[in-house]
Amino acid sequence: MSTFVSDEPDLDVCAEEYMRARAAAGPSEVERLREDFVRAAMPLAGRLASRYCGRGEPAEDLEQVARIGLVKTVDRYDADRGSFTAFAVVTIRGELRRHFRDHTWSVHVPRRLQDLGLEVKRAADTLTTRFARPPTQAEIADYLDVDEADVLAARTSMAGYSSESLNRRISDADDTEVGDLLGALDPEMAAVEDRTTLENLLLRLPRRDRRMLALRFWGNLSQAEIAEQFGISQMQVSRLLSRALTWLRTAMLSDTVPPWPGEADDPGVRVLVTAAPGRVRTARVYGEVDRDNAGELRTRLLSALCAGRPSRLEVDLGGVPLLDAAGLRVLMAVRETATARGVPLRFTGVSPHLTRLIRATGLGALLG
Repeated sequence: MSTFVSDEPDLDVCAEEYMRARAAAGPSEVERLREDFVRAAMPLAGRLASRYCGRGEPAEDLEQVARIGLVKTVDRYDADRGSFTAFAVVTIRGELRRHFRDHTWSVHVPRRLQDLGLEVKRAADTLTTRFARPPTQAEIADYLDVDEADVLAARTSMAGYSSESLNRRISDADDTEVGDLLGALDPEMAAVEDRTTLENLLLRLPRRDRRMLALRFWGNLSQAEIAEQFGISQMQVSRLLSRALTWLRTAMLSDTVPPWPGEADDPGVRVLVTAAPGRVRTARVYGEVDRDNAGELRTRLLSALCAGRPSRLEVDLGGVPLLDAAGLRVLMAVRETATARGVPLRFTGVSPHLTRLIRATGLGALLG
């Protein structure tokens, strides 16, 4: 097979001679014939590998991949399939492209997007020549008959082909690395500890105060709007918000958490009942009434109403600076029970603000 040793052999002719010689050779001779044939076709592998140089991969690696493809071609070649050269070109190119797809991408990108990325690049070059301007994403999608979202995904994936080391120096004369130029101080990092402390302090506040703060600073409600929701005056809301904010500010700046001022100033609702059996009974109420302690007020007033059947029950609300919707429901329940038992009922000492609320609930006739 002298054809094998020529500088530029006709590989199709070499393939025919190789297949004839292989059919008549013994096992040991077949291996020698195969090596001679592969050696004769090596220049083809080198030429194909050279076409992929300059794409970030060493030339030696590309030539090694191309030679592997050549060996696969020789082992898989069947004379009935046609030209050996054509079969070798397709196989070797496939090996080279697979190498780039599997080993040269900085991040893993699905093969579909890799292939589409190449089509998008070719389409962009073609349309740029046709329109004398860069094509839009919609024009590329229409040209390739794909969705715009696929074009965007392919273009984005192409950015993952190669990456740059963060440890690369920006110049030979400067030791500064690329990573030193990226990022900046995050001003929010300094607030992380303060946010955590504030969250823990908020959990120590009574539920009503927490809700007021949430409505004011997260719900962006005015003090008047908050007052309407709680059924209290705007001045009361201002006082409660100021108390909560002052305590939070003090607690944030202290090493130990100070006591909540409400524990001393507002020990809860208190009801002082005075009267002899069978006479006018007075129930003096002290403290702010909300849904947290409305149940306690209900129990105390109903007890004063039902014990010993008084001639009249007077509920003195002069010591109540705040009465929310839950407290109003308590007064309505006391009115219903008093009516059922035939005991006259009066609300006395009521502030002008509470007077408006009580009248709004239909209890105005009981004000005295």
